[in-house]
Amino acid sequence: MEGVGAEGASAVAPLAKWRNDFSRAFQYYLDRSTPHPVQRWLGTLAVASIYILRVYYVQGFYIVSYGLGIYLLNLLIGFLSPKVDPELEVLDGASLPTKGSDEFKPFIRRLPEFKFW
Repeated sequence: MEGVGAEGASAVAPLAKWRNDFSRAFQYYLDRSTPHPVQRWLGTLAVASIYILRVYYVQGFYIVSYGLGIYLLNLLIGFLSPKVDPELEVLDGASLPTKGSDEFKPFIRRLPEFKFW
């Protein structure tokens, strides 16, 4: 009985190592692409255009495209929404700072650009 468990563990070890190596390499390339936002967005638009052309010519994958569209819309809403909703905060009078001691809250996104991308 113990031999069967040992074989299963040894088969999982190379897979876990490969996954760890792949994850590390992927993160390396993501980190290298961080200072290039224009190229990232152009690449994303190019890949999206290729996918749209493929769906158009194959005339299929409509359900997959619909699900992908809903997912991307959800990400876009998170990207454009503030982290703290001012309507949900209890306001005591004026909402803008009137004194130097009042706290200024800048716009902070709920979903950062790099995670949205």
